[in-house]
Amino acid sequence: MNSVTQDVLVWLNSVVIGLNLCPFAGKPTRENRVRFSVSEATTEEAVLKDLVSEMELLDKTPVAELETTLVIIPNALQDFFDYTQCLGWAQAQLKRQGWLGVYQLASFHPDYCFAGAEPDDVENLTNRSPYPIIHIIREASLEKALEYFDDVDEVPERNKVCVAALTAEQKKKLFPYLFKL
Repeated sequence: MNSVTQDVLVWLNSVVIGLNLCPFAGKPTRENRVRFSVSEATTEEAVLKDLVSEMELLDKTPVAELETTLVIIPNALQDFFDYTQCLGWAQAQLKRQGWLGVYQLASFHPDYCFAGAEPDDVENLTNRSPYPIIHIIREASLEKALEYFDDVDEVPERNKVCVAALTAEQKKKLFPYLFKL
């Protein structure tokens, strides 16, 4: 396992699953059905090609073998604005390829900032990751998972409360990539 994948696996297990920010992430991770695809892309166009390749792989692979894919982008899209622009193109790609309703994309970035939030707002921590990541989620799997969770609409607010309660030391431990000099 390379260091990029290792960094993301630590983040997934300690932040996403460890803080229960996504109540659906634990099961497929424990069952080894999460693919960590490290993109070598250095341009937006290459990132989009990698996303298409990953969705084609998901099309061909049964959910029992592969639930979801994290496309990790260590060599491009370091600027959050560029990342969000590429994410918009990726959403358009879903439509062009006929994947609307089949897949949805979730976004994570070291400088993630929710619309209407200030860059230093604590709520942004819920989507801050060691590298830019585009998470490809199977819609059918998400719908099935939602059947087992009450109050899923409360997850974002619960997550804000959770990260707001972290001490400075906990933040440094969970998000070391945000505190590098």
